[in-house]
Amino acid sequence: HEGPRRGETFVTRKITRGLANIQQGLEDCLYMGNIDALRDWGHAKDYVRMQWLMLQQAQPEDFVIATGVQYTVRQFIDWSANELGIPLRWEGSGVDEVGYWGDKAIVRIDPRYFRPTEVETLLGDPSKAKAKLGWVPEITVQEMCRDTAAHDLAQARQHALLKQYGYNVAASAE
Repeated sequence: HEGPRRGETFVTRKITRGLANIQQGLEDCLYMGNIDALRDWGHAKDYVRMQWLMLQQAQPEDFVIATGVQYTVRQFIDWSANELGIPLRWEGSGVDEVGYWGDKAIVRIDPRYFRPTEVETLLGDPSKAKAKLGWVPEITVQEMCRDTAAHDLAQARQHALLKQYGYNVAASAE
């Protein structure tokens, strides 16, 4: 369940917030862990709609709330950068892979962010929800990324303006 209200330390918000801050000159670099990890991300609005449908049933049942589609963290970084007007270029591989904006390194891999018990792939099967409840996600992960990036860019612009006028505002929770 992702979106603009998701906590800042969750990877989708870390990405959109970090890149928005970089775009506004508030931060220099976004440090990431495993950007090849696969995730099944869905918008919180879709998931709440699914929960409501579950509660309308006469008999309680368990349902998997998921999109059934996976994307890599790298793809989410690329979409976010694109939404923020940052033409991102990748060079290198593994822990030496770097995302560049022009000649400036703005995304780096940092081994500190590799999880000791990393789950390489997360994927849910919402077929029961589709069959029994008629539920399918209506908001794509790309639309969710666009909404979240726009939200974080608006916040970054506010922080940049405050900073310009001498107010000390922390740009990142990390």
